[in-house]
Amino acid sequence: MRVLLVEDAVSLRKPVVKALKASGFAVDETGDGEEGYWLASEHEYDVILLDIMLPGMDGHEILKKLRADGNETPVLFLTAKDTIEDRVAGLRLGADDYLVKSFAIEELIARVEALGRRRYQRSSPVMKVADLTLDSSAKTVVRGGTELKLPAQLFSLLEFLMARAGEVVSRAEIEEHIYDEQADPMSNVIDTAVCALRRALKTPESDAKLIHTRRGMGYVISEPEE
Repeated sequence: MRVLLVEDAVSLRKPVVKALKASGFAVDETGDGEEGYWLASEHEYDVILLDIMLPGMDGHEILKKLRADGNETPVLFLTAKDTIEDRVAGLRLGADDYLVKSFAIEELIARVEALGRRRYQRSSPVMKVADLTLDSSAKTVVRGGTELKLPAQLFSLLEFLMARAGEVVSRAEIEEHIYDEQADPMSNVIDTAVCALRRALKTPESDAKLIHTRRGMGYVISEPEE
């Protein structure tokens, strides 16, 4: 999943970014409200983490403008304010969740994962395709009884494809959701990653291809094809 973090306190932003990336998320970050609004408008994120007190444009104004633009990306407010009035105000503007500083990084990641599942209309962290099972909370992948150890980037790619199982996912969609804005759009990073993932999913007991190419359109993960 791709996450946007808008937080002006560097002492908080940096460790949160580090933890999110270690958990396999692609992360864009900024400490400026106006830049945060621009990033949220220009890119398709799975979850937006939004501080309220920001320079340039505060979190409430950012959320208000995003919802007015028709942007329904799940938003989690990060704030030092813990009154009922503050929480109600944020939720009424269209926030999906609220986390009070200082928080445990583990709780933040769990809430981001939950919001990401909601975006793809899933209630469970466990997804299955054929003999392949992925648990997005436990960060495990099992195929035919064999646990596979995937690098964070490949895990994120597989998670995104499985969330859209049976649907053709374009290269542009993969790039938008899996890679941050530092990725080179002219490279063949997507094709290379898909090839690496296909290899990683093979086991001595299960080597049937689950990720299929649809020429000119993208990739789909589904039952093995004849």
